[in-house]
Amino acid sequence: MAVSIRLHPEIEQRLDHLAAQTGRAKSYYLRELIQGGLEDLEDFYLADATTERVRKGSEKLLDASQVRKDLGLDH
Repeated sequence: MAVSIRLHPEIEQRLDHLAAQTGRAKSYYLRELIQGGLEDLEDFYLADATTERVRKGSEKLLDASQVRKDLGLDH
């Protein structure tokens, strides 16, 4: 998938410098940034969305003792 983004000139210069110094394409580093940062973004925003559903009462909550029992962790 092709994506177009606008970068602040300072960021673009840093990316240009990194690519020039390492011989790698700018697109390589952009892919690395996206892959590395996507998991963090998912963690944050999906957790935030779940917290909001809990706050609104629309997310099912489980009791820890019932979870332990269901998993066979209680003896």
